[in-house]
Formats: sequence, C-alpha cells, structure tokens
Amino acid sequence: MKKKNSDNQAAVPAGQIKTTIGGQALIEGLMMIGPDKKVMAVRKPDGLIYLEELSMTRWSGLANLLFVRGSIRLFHQLVTGTRALLRSAELLDEASEPAPSPAPADAPAQEPEAPAPAKPSRRTFKEWRAGVDQKIDHFLTRHSEVMLYLSAIGGILFSVVLFILLPNLLASGFSHLTGIGESVSRSSAILKNLIEGVIRIVIFVGYLILASRMSEIKRVWMYHGAEHKTIACYEAQMPLTVDNARQFSRFHPRCGTSFMFIVILVSIVVFSLVGWWNAWINLLIRFLLVPVVAGIAYEIIRLAGRFNNPITRAVSVPGLWLQRLTTAEPNDSMLEVAIAAMEAVIPAETGRDKW
Repeated sequence: MKKKNSDNQAAVPAGQIKTTIGGQALIEGLMMIGPDKKVMAVRKPDGLIYLEELSMTRWSGLANLLFVRGSIRLFHQLVTGTRALLRSAELLDEASEPAPSPAPADAPAQEPEAPAPAKPSRRTFKEWRAGVDQKIDHFLTRHSEVMLYLSAIGGILFSVVLFILLPNLLASGFSHLTGIGESVSRSSAILKNLIEGVIRIVIFVGYLILASRMSEIKRVWMYHGAEHKTIACYEAQMPLTVDNARQFSRFHPRCGTSFMFIVILVSIVVFSLVGWWNAWINLLIRFLLVPVVAGIAYEIIRLAGRFNNPITRAVSVPGLWLQRLTTAEPNDSMLEVAIAAMEAVIPAETGRDKW
C-alpha cells in the first residue's frame, strides 16, 4: 500500500528505481533526455503529439572531470534547452499559419496588373527598417548556432548579475547604512555574506513568484509537473498510463529547481572563505567563482540523488518547497505528452539509465 503525501497523491513506493532520465518543459511540450536518446514531444493545435529526436552529446575530457563537469554540462544543457524551446515555438507557429485558399474553379482569369510606377530613389524609413529586419533574419538563419550560444551566454550573464552581483551590492549598501559588520574580522565577513545570501534568496524566490503569475509560464509549469509525475511513475515501475501517472506527486527530489537553491547555499560558504573586500573586488571575485560554485553544487545534487539518508533528504527539502512555484498540476493531455516523450527515451537495455 502506498503512502500519501501532503497533496493527497501517491508517494513513490519503497524499492523504486532511480533513473538518470530527466527533462525540461517547453512551450506546449517536453524534452526528455535518456542515456541514448534526446526527444522532444509537442502537442500541436490539431491535437496530435509531434515527436522529434534531437542530437545527443557524448561527454569526454574535462566534461567528466570532478567539480569541472558541472559548469560545462550545465552550459550545454542551457544551449540545448534554448534550442528545444525555440523549436517548440516554431512548431506551433507553423501549425497556426493558415493554408492559402484555392481559387474557385469557375473564377474568371485575372488580367495582368499594369506595372507600378517607378518609385523615387529615396527610401522611406519604413522601407529601410524592413530591409534591416530582413538582413537580421537572414543573418540569424545562417548563424543560428552562434546565436544560440550567444543567447545562452546572455542568459547566464543576466542570472549572474541578478542573483550574484546585485545581492552583493545590496548587502554592501545595507552594511554601510546600518554599520553591521564594519570590522575586517573573519566573523564580520561571514555575517555580511550571510546577509548577502538572504538577499539572494529573497530575489530568487521573488523572481519565481512573479514568473508564476504569467499565464504562459503557468502552462510551462504544468508541463513541468507532468514531467515529474511521469518520471515518478516510471521509477515506481508502473505502466506508463495517464491514470497511473496522475496519482503521483508533481514534486520530485532530483529536480533542477533544487540545484538553483543549492547554488545559493554553496555561494554563501565559498564567498565567506574569500573574505569581504571593496565593492569592485567583491564583484570580480564573485564573477570568477561562479563556475566553482556551480561545479560544487552539481556534485552535491548528484550525491543527493544517489543516496537516501537524512542528510540527502535535507538537501532536497528546499528544492521540493520551491517546486510549489515552478510546477503546477497538469491535465491529462499534458500527461500524454510527457508519457510519449518518456517512452521514446527509455533505453532498450534494462538498467542502463540507473542513477
């Protein structure tokens, strides 16, 4: 008999398997990544589920090095996720474009139009803008891969500024105004880093709350919940059906949301070790240590996923709480999409996806 969690949904039974299969919510769909395949499933406006297999990456060299692999793999995942997100939007745009209506069979033939009078050589601003837009579209089409990486770098820089650098500036200002931690002692540096960490958590949670109020994001959160339910159903070794998946919780201990919170906690410890300097040096140090923080957080998440004990469960608690903001209860149609994506990446060799 299964235990019930706080949401009156079935918890995963004892003796479950732990899979490395994970996913990402898209626009009206999901991307699932298994050990051998990466597949996206999108619900098109006509009701059909479209499946598309994406290229896999085989890790080697630095991408397998402890404490280094985290930053490399996370950056790659950001690029892959952005590509899949844009592809899902593209599929929906293609499906929503109306087909040209055929001319009636008895329609009279149209007379050829007279040539338009020659336009003056001077272009209007509207024509100039249209030409510029066309050149930009052409460039983006030819260099789409470059733009994906630039987009990923831009997303990382935005996150670093919002969640790493801004909290430090606010903590410095708070310390200066209140006189808290004005000494140069180790305890003072730790105190100011704790203040910075609290500010970072407030900004992060506030950001998630604001995002969850957007209707488009709410549907993405619902697909996120469908992903978790489907993975939990698979890990419980139950047939992947909508009825079975529906009974599981939308919260999962090995979600990427947990990683973000672990990054915040690790940053407090790491930044405390390097002390507290003037504003510019603090910002530089934090910027340079972002890969270190991400690498440590990645290894902690992997350990928390591999073992089940009071320490690893405690590590997962903040992420489970934050999933109340980053997931929502999916409908049956979304569960069907998640199941289709999951079934497409389950390896033929039993146990190959073991965590």
